[in-house]
Amino acid sequence: MTEKAAINVLIVDDHAVVREGVKSIISTTTDIAVIAEAEAGLEAIRLSRQLDFEVMLLDIVLPDRNGIEVLKQIKSEKPGIAVLMFSIHREDQYAVRALKAGASGFLNKQCSGTQILDAIRQVARGLKYVSTQLAQELANNLNQEHEDALHKTLSDREFQTMTLIASGKSVSDIAKELSLSVKTISEYRSRILLKMKLRHNAELTHYAIKNQLVD
Repeated sequence: MTEKAAINVLIVDDHAVVREGVKSIISTTTDIAVIAEAEAGLEAIRLSRQLDFEVMLLDIVLPDRNGIEVLKQIKSEKPGIAVLMFSIHREDQYAVRALKAGASGFLNKQCSGTQILDAIRQVARGLKYVSTQLAQELANNLNQEHEDALHKTLSDREFQTMTLIASGKSVSDIAKELSLSVKTISEYRSRILLKMKLRHNAELTHYAIKNQLVD
């Protein structure tokens, strides 16, 4: 009987300790194998073009590009790859955006090793993966009027910028974190305030806290 091939995984995270932790978890299995790792978005895109693998574990916050932008690029070139978003952000902040952008699932970095392995196996079979908590939350929200929420009009980059502003970070701090110019972040801020009909950062922060978009 032919032995079933392992599920090949590419890990994309800018923190070596996270990559090592995931590799350690996967090393306890025989049906999943890490074939490569990347610490930035452009490197992930390059490796996705060069290597054959089934699942990518992709962080949202990367030093050169937003993970959702990387996701969109990879899915446009290789739609068959299952991408699991892996983030410190709460699921209700980014999970829906990630799934709409083509992700096969969303994992919070506080999840257990068992959840990581289960998620990889599930998306490799062509299924979607979300935690029980997120599935329940999505179900609860079906009967609520959220579609007109102003923050849903923001692009992925604008949404990320908004959450960082609401977390108390300055324009220069955000520019450094996202590897963008201060001018670009200032333009994002202006667009965010305009789209959301807000006057300044204090109102933006109040909105984000009220809508549970930041901790």
